[in-house]
Amino acid sequence: MANSLVQQFQQLSAVLQQYKPYWQLLPFTCDVLPWQQPDLIQRLLSLNAEQVNAIDQSSQLQQQYFADLFPQLYQLAKLPSLPSNDTALSAMPFWLENGIAGRKLEQIDAVCRQWRPSQLPVLEWCAGKGHLGRMLAHRFGQAVTSIEWQQQLCDDGAALAEKHHIAQQFVCADVLTAPLNNVLHSQQHIVALHACGQLHISMLQQAVQHGCQQLQLVPCCYHLISEVQYQPMSNIGTQLNLQLSKDDLKLVVQGQVTAGERIEKLRFTEVLWRLAYDELRADISADKKYRPLASVAKHWFSGEFANFAAWAAQQHQLRLPAEVDWALYLQRGTKRAALVQRIELVRHLFRRPLELWLVLDRALYLQQHGYDVSVTQLCNYQITPRNLLLSATKQR
Repeated sequence: MANSLVQQFQQLSAVLQQYKPYWQLLPFTCDVLPWQQPDLIQRLLSLNAEQVNAIDQSSQLQQQYFADLFPQLYQLAKLPSLPSNDTALSAMPFWLENGIAGRKLEQIDAVCRQWRPSQLPVLEWCAGKGHLGRMLAHRFGQAVTSIEWQQQLCDDGAALAEKHHIAQQFVCADVLTAPLNNVLHSQQHIVALHACGQLHISMLQQAVQHGCQQLQLVPCCYHLISEVQYQPMSNIGTQLNLQLSKDDLKLVVQGQVTAGERIEKLRFTEVLWRLAYDELRADISADKKYRPLASVAKHWFSGEFANFAAWAAQQHQLRLPAEVDWALYLQRGTKRAALVQRIELVRHLFRRPLELWLVLDRALYLQQHGYDVSVTQLCNYQITPRNLLLSATKQR
């Protein structure tokens, strides 16, 4: 397994470096397709909006349309496929599942199916209300300590554990700042389901520091890190020098399968309005360089474009003209949005390879510190796009 992880990592690094101009860019800053490849440009321009959406949602269609243009990328399919080590389990009691959303429950069940039972006490990292820890304690009879930084969630989780007679205690602590020496120790099994960026990096670092015997991690939100640039965790990652910004890391988490029709419509409106406003801003300021805006609540995109543009202009300290042809700028924004959609279609070919690169960087970090490590697929992509499970056991 060790050599396999290194080989996968090296091959991924080479391909990501080779095709960097196709994914390491910001589509909002482009006013034309940013590549000098006639076959690719012709293919992208021939697609209508429905075809772009369909291809973006299907790995099979992506390969059908683009494999000949990115041959080295699609040779990655020859790597050993990620195993899924599901174990059949009996159904949980309905009363234990109450209050857990459907997909979250499926994700927890998937962790249980790939659990490595032992006599070690379990530490649940970034636990929320401790739903995962409660299920593990019930299924496998292991005592669980759940760490969560929000006191209210700790209180809610402790109340549920007491109600259902579960051997689970809560520790309220910020894992990024609080010393956890009294909580972490070597004879322990640490688990985290969808711990974000710096939170799961801290988990791995502290697990190594304390020599924790076992850990299982499903990472999430790789871009939520403390540094401006990603700092590889493994020695080989540092040596290969694939430089990644937070914007690059955001690419990994762009895949969505859980959003409803209303949320999708709001996302589309947000992209359109931001680009339409940028057209307006460029005309007012005579500055054609794209200027980003901060994140804003989705309710802004249920109102009028004019109201959003007024808010955005305030952020850029601009005064809007008394009369604005809103329809014209929405039309120009629509044209830009279609361009962005096609650029993103190409960038999205590299989402999964980049995510696997990041997970293997974490796996190799653990390996260099004396762990036997595996990377498996937790569950179907439709249950969660963040479905890579890192499992590690300290060598004796």
